[in-house]
Amino acid sequence: MATPNYGYEKRQRELAKKQKKEEKARAKAAGRQHEPGQDGDSPQQDADPASPEGGPGAAGDAAAD
Repeated sequence: MATPNYGYEKRQRELAKKQKKEEKARAKAAGRQHEPGQDGDSPQQDADPASPEGGPGAAGDAAAD
């Protein structure tokens, strides 16, 4: 009867673990590329100019006085 080749099995597990880690790192890097906030399209920047009557010091307040 043949003996199990534990070294081969261990190497295969290590390769699978390494591949999974690399895929996870690639997915994380791809997620960073699509984050809002990069390239100037953050939601905070879009919300402020869209509401001119938003807060104190807005243009509408001076006309009401």
